[in-house]
Amino acid sequence: MKKSLQLQADMAEEFGACVFDVTLDCEDGAPAGAEEEQAHRVAALANAELAAADTRPGSVVRRIGARLHPVDHAFFSSDVDIVLGQAAAALAYIMVPKVESLADVNLAVAAIDAAAAGRRLSAMPLHVLIESPAAVHQVFDIARHPRVESVSFGLMDFVSSHGGAIPSSAMGVRNAADAHALDQFHHPLVVRAKLEIASACHAAGKVPSHCVVTEFRDAQALEQAARTAAGALGYTRMWSIHPDQIRPILKAFSPTEAEVELACTIVVEAERQEWAPISVQGKLHDRASYRYFWQVLERAHQTGCTLPDAVRGYFSRALH
Repeated sequence: MKKSLQLQADMAEEFGACVFDVTLDCEDGAPAGAEEEQAHRVAALANAELAAADTRPGSVVRRIGARLHPVDHAFFSSDVDIVLGQAAAALAYIMVPKVESLADVNLAVAAIDAAAAGRRLSAMPLHVLIESPAAVHQVFDIARHPRVESVSFGLMDFVSSHGGAIPSSAMGVRNAADAHALDQFHHPLVVRAKLEIASACHAAGKVPSHCVVTEFRDAQALEQAARTAAGALGYTRMWSIHPDQIRPILKAFSPTEAEVELACTIVVEAERQEWAPISVQGKLHDRASYRYFWQVLERAHQTGCTLPDAVRGYFSRALH
């Protein structure tokens, strides 16, 4: 966790933006029997980062969250009491795993709000993990909840929840020379779940976050997976499980230099024409395409791309 936080700080300084979140893990971050100690550790790390940020006026605001146990787990309540009770002000969001229904979201919100009362100026956003076929069935209702900020897909638990009906190959990424293995991008049930989550998020204006790639030593597999998640499945973020994965994921989710240049040309000219329709390279553009190309610029900024001078001023650094 400390290495992840340091890497986040280093890359925020490098890019002038917080290009990835760090989620401190209470659920899987410690062995059985050490759950409360892990919750205290998470709270202490979050508070230490907040205190350090207060000594660096003008630095980039960094996003740190915490993943708790599921709402029906024996240690959910203690996670909430410790992490929110001690570090609510230091956290940008709380992640709740194994969410099965809208009722689970409401239970989590009630517990978090009670523990954070008086310790935050605004309501704590939730990131939720969808990890079963039942949860996929409910994902549109879950994504619409006003406190849900992002929905992630939990691949391993999703495959396991099918009782062996989905092969273990669906937990991974097949070799480039293998055109037949049903991996996570080719098994129909897994792909359907990913598409449902992405669609639900876009319908509700939330952030869909793609699952991990466990083959973290295979750079080619990771890059292809990230490009497929972003380009074919509609995901706008992706989980990493190793520091070496972060830069390839950012690259895959970034617009190309040519896309950024075109977006810059269109947005600048549209503003100059007070958002009336314009022609660029023989194509008509109006407010529908302006919105799209503005989003290209936003994505470029969020992933650390160098923006042209003409639009760099649109994105001032977020300050403490």
